Amino acid sequence: MILERLSIINYKNIVEATLELSPKINCFIGHNGAGKTNVLDAVYFLSFCHSAHTPQDSLAIRHGQEFFVLEGTYSGDVQIYCGMKRGTKKHFKRNKKEYKRLSEHIGLIPIVMVSPSDTYLVEGSSEERRRLMDVVISQLDHSYIDALNRYNKALQQRNALLKMEDAEPDPDLMALWEEQMAREGEIIYRKRSSFIEQLSPLFQQFYTTISEGHEEVALSYVSHCQRGPLLEVIQRDRHKDRAVGYSLHGVHRDDLEMLLDGHPMRREGSQGQLKTFVIALKLAQFDFLKRAEAQGGKPLLLLDDIFDKLDANRVEQIIQLVAGDQFGQIFITDTNRDHLDKILRRGHFDHHLYHVDNGEINV
Repeated sequence: MILERLSIINYKNIVEATLELSPKINCFIGHNGAGKTNVLDAVYFLSFCHSAHTPQDSLAIRHGQEFFVLEGTYSGDVQIYCGMKRGTKKHFKRNKKEYKRLSEHIGLIPIVMVSPSDTYLVEGSSEERRRLMDVVISQLDHSYIDALNRYNKALQQRNALLKMEDAEPDPDLMALWEEQMAREGEIIYRKRSSFIEQLSPLFQQFYTTISEGHEEVALSYVSHCQRGPLLEVIQRDRHKDRAVGYSLHGVHRDDLEMLLDGHPMRREGSQGQLKTFVIALKLAQFDFLKRAEAQGGKPLLLLDDIFDKLDANRVEQIIQLVAGDQFGQIFITDTNRDHLDKILRRGHFDHHLYHVDNGEINV
């Protein structure tokens, strides 16, 4: 799907903008803090129903204003609207019809965003790596979202029982929630395991290309489901769970080990290797979504300031990749126009170039 027209009002530092977009490459140039990332975040919001960077929707409203509005017109006459006033819930509409559940929208406009903050995937907690898997799988499989929601509900209820201080939890009720955790958890595990199995070779191929084969990388999925039937694993240490007041076992503790030459990336990698790792990981996500997309469409690719802290050779390899025909519509931000000029010269693409300064966007 192609984003043909984007309208923004009072979103973060952007007062108002209406952009007629290129179907191939859209470049946004400006100093740090000018608002380039906010444009990409608006595009992301229209796909995922929330910001990539702001934890609360109300914080996306421009300072001193009472509302924000985002509108996108996509190929196939698809119109997406999101509006929010302070103190009220956001409204999300497709072709003027409001969604009953926002989860119904996820996957309509597949998207992959690469940004400097992605290093948290390696350096951050296992929760970040689980979210990585959840975000990609959810764009293709609504049954996965449903299983995840049911699992999290059961987990929340079991944890509430474990925290009881005045009396022992009802064993039948405890067993009920454990059975639901195990049932949904096994579904989640199978889908995550299949995803990583397909993603790994794509990721290794991108990393090898960007690094010119200087290092070897790997992904290894780790789950309590690998220890045996999940229900047995959950129930085995119930007394320990009761002592700490929360569930120590389940797919909510899954992790994705990230390795560089056989060692943990978080301990071994340089800044350039770390950035190469997450860029290759995100490009692999793009390729996975592109191959799995039933309609044969390509996800939108958002590249936010990706060239910083990379040596010239790695920048050149990324430019060659992005300038190829395997990608669809691309949004790129940078403070250095030289990188963008190289991409545009190499591919001779249809493109639009925007200058962003203090929230104002000009051609």
